[in-house]
Amino acid sequence: MVNGYSLDPHPRANFAKEQFAVARIPRIKRDRVPATSVEIVEDLEAAMAQSNPDNQHYAVKVAGPARSSEGTMLYYIIEMYNA
Repeated sequence: MVNGYSLDPHPRANFAKEQFAVARIPRIKRDRVPATSVEIVEDLEAAMAQSNPDNQHYAVKVAGPARSSEGTMLYYIIEMYNA
């Protein structure tokens, strides 16, 4: 369970997974971001290379995507590396 999000145990379910990414995060104290603000990358090294904290783009590890109760696709931030 990630921040109240439970993974579906069904074997054919398309479930959330942990991935490295660069995310645009306007406020540092956020625990989730819209999928449109996340670019999945291959590894932490790529995330760090593409991050730009001065422009609110951070290297992160995320879980998702998951649908919010409002119907928006979100990624949950597990860890931020250059905040």
